[in-house]
Amino acid sequence: MAIPANNTATLFGEGASGTLRLVVYLVLAIALMIADRRGDWLEHLRTGASIVTEPIWRLAAAPSELARDARVALADRRALSEQNAELSRQLLLAQTRLRRVEAVQEQNQRLQELLSVQKTLGLSVQLARVIDVDFGPYRRHTIMLDLGSDNGIKVGQSVIDARGLVGQIVEVRPHGCTVLLISDKSHAVPVRIERTGLRTIARGNGTLDTLELPNIPTSADVKPGDKLVTSGLGGRFPADFPVGVIRSVGNDASGMFAAAKATPDAALDRSAEVLVLHELANPVGPPAPAEEVGPPVSLKGGDEPVASGEPSAVSGERAKDKAEKQESQP
Repeated sequence: MAIPANNTATLFGEGASGTLRLVVYLVLAIALMIADRRGDWLEHLRTGASIVTEPIWRLAAAPSELARDARVALADRRALSEQNAELSRQLLLAQTRLRRVEAVQEQNQRLQELLSVQKTLGLSVQLARVIDVDFGPYRRHTIMLDLGSDNGIKVGQSVIDARGLVGQIVEVRPHGCTVLLISDKSHAVPVRIERTGLRTIARGNGTLDTLELPNIPTSADVKPGDKLVTSGLGGRFPADFPVGVIRSVGNDASGMFAAAKATPDAALDRSAEVLVLHELANPVGPPAPAEEVGPPVSLKGGDEPVASGEPSAVSGERAKDKAEKQESQP
């Protein structure tokens, strides 16, 4: 079997030609080293070569760099998305806590105002929470409280808030009650104008921000800005408690009387806590006569003279005691 000949020529083969080629390359290398040492020619050559080859290796490395940049971009976007979602959750939680704190502060302020009113009035009251509301242009204006007959609540009790009169209880259940607001069309309050003392009636007209005062004498001194307080007549509401402020005065349809409109002082559509009154500040009728205070008749001597100003009943009692003592003697 014939062995194929190896036609591959080596750079430095055997023989004189290979030796000569080696010597030539060595001389060329030495010459290049000397030239580079003295004139930095190879540095310029390398610079030019790098300028030519740089676009080539950059183009070759572009796919891997693009893949790496895409992985980094996706990872950064995922991290940013997660971070954004976490920050959004923390922001929502912080806003919820802030609103809760503000609500607690408002409730604390309302309770402090109600406590201040209770101390100022010196009345027996109960704090109640509003659990339901029912008012509209074509419905009765009522609210429901969380106190009922089990808490001692009765029909007819007055209800107030920190600013003024709210209404009166019209229905009582074991664990709740219904309050008719002063803004209801069927409700009327005996009031007095604080500046002049004029007594009149304030009626609701079906809107939460208006009370009507009809049938006022045209000669009466009534001005916008006058304050209305309860007069205490009828024994239903405590006297001198704020009801509203007159905002306009004019003539009624007949022209024979004046009519005024007032704005309620109480926050009828915003009160969350109210006070239920249990007694009036000024009881109706004269006070009961005080009982006579003094020592009992039996402790006084039988022969003690009776003062001229002493009641006849006491004198008769003493005479009876004296006669009994005389009969007992032999």
